Amino acid sequence: MNTPCLDETTDQDRAARPRTARAPVSVIVPVKNEAENLRRCLPALDWADEVIVVDSQSTDDTCDVAVELGAQVVQFQFNGVYPKKKNWALENLPFRNEWVLIVDADEVVVPELAREIATRIESGEAEGFYLNSKYFFLGRRIKHCGYSECWNLRLFRHRLGRYERMPDPTGGRSGDNEAHEHVELDGRVARLTHELDHHAYPTIAAWVEKHNRYAVWEAAMYERFLNEPVPATIGRGKALKRRLKKLYLRLPMRPFIRFVYAYIFRLGFLDAKPGLVFCTLLSFYDFLAWANVYEQKIARENEQEALGR
Repeated sequence: MNTPCLDETTDQDRAARPRTARAPVSVIVPVKNEAENLRRCLPALDWADEVIVVDSQSTDDTCDVAVELGAQVVQFQFNGVYPKKKNWALENLPFRNEWVLIVDADEVVVPELAREIATRIESGEAEGFYLNSKYFFLGRRIKHCGYSECWNLRLFRHRLGRYERMPDPTGGRSGDNEAHEHVELDGRVARLTHELDHHAYPTIAAWVEKHNRYAVWEAAMYERFLNEPVPATIGRGKALKRRLKKLYLRLPMRPFIRFVYAYIFRLGFLDAKPGLVFCTLLSFYDFLAWANVYEQKIARENEQEALGR
């Protein structure tokens, strides 16, 4: 499953390259065809002792860019069910450090956040830290729409945390990376003060492509979200959102409700035209998820009808 990067440098050479700073953190950057984003993401990780790019056989210059900027590169091959990329990395990579930080290629760790991470992991106050992110869309920071806060457990002692185990019943159609699964941590948690910069989706087409895959996953997990108990190990905030999701999935006209909630009640109109576009896309995403659930229902009914003949 772990194959070498397609360049002339060995994994040992990459691991031996000195970094400009030595905060005892191993950074995981899961990618596929993210060459351009990596040119912005990786230089902002020079403070970390170890940076590992986990690639899914990219066909662009992702691998070369990562090596050029001093990261290690390992390849991941999804079997279509489990594990996905982040859990595979947490289970299989020989980290040099106890602490890991998960950073997506379209995110940037600003210097203030890097300094805070180095300080807080030495404090002994927690085994994991939630990070908030500033969400940029169509060249503008989205300050409303329900996206002013987006807390996720990204920094933790790697032996104590794993993403929720949610085997993918779509056969890989929804992608090979944990996008909506949350980290379950056996330990104390706290929040960092400074935030990630999240430069999400450079084009509308990119947003639609990715959220089409997310909608497939949402539909596949529909019954699970609707009926299974919410795990307490994902944290109180995430557990509360998951309980609210159980209620929300039972509501009629969810796309319309999502738009009104994001654009009116969460003040999306204050984000001007990008806010209007963003809230409309959120509503469209909910429609896609509902439509996929309906498609699955029709397919099951047709299958039962065919078996009954």
